[in-house]
Amino acid sequence: MLRDETSVDPFTEFMREAEPRIRRALTAAFGSQVGREATAEAVSYGWQYWGRVGVMENPTGYLFRVGQHKARRMRQRREPVDQMSSGPEDPWIEPGLAPAMERLSERQRTVVSLLHAFDWTMSEVAELLGLSKASVQTYEARAMKKLKSALGVQQ
Repeated sequence: MLRDETSVDPFTEFMREAEPRIRRALTAAFGSQVGREATAEAVSYGWQYWGRVGVMENPTGYLFRVGQHKARRMRQRREPVDQMSSGPEDPWIEPGLAPAMERLSERQRTVVSLLHAFDWTMSEVAELLGLSKASVQTYEARAMKKLKSALGVQQ
């Protein structure tokens, strides 16, 4: 039997949208190296258990949690937050921003990065992290207060 090349299996269709979101969130929380590795682990887990994961209410959030668990296990190898490193092709970035971001909690760093670096909405972040929109706003407000203080920005 010939396979219809125009049809895409449900897992592949799901991953086209979910994988970039999971990768951005894990990279925001754990840095690029660990974030990418954790994303690969989450995608692999999703493929292996797709029958169970595919029927979940929030499979993207669940796979984010799988990746988060894997990333925490890699924590000893964790690099500093580097998505804000500045190179010749990058715009100038405040040198104190990366160290200030490192001092935030994992949740605060994830929320701030997704909202301000990746332009996600509060609702998108809340859905992925399994939080209420109000909780996301609280994490964002506290993180921004810490960042402003660390960078010497007037409140």
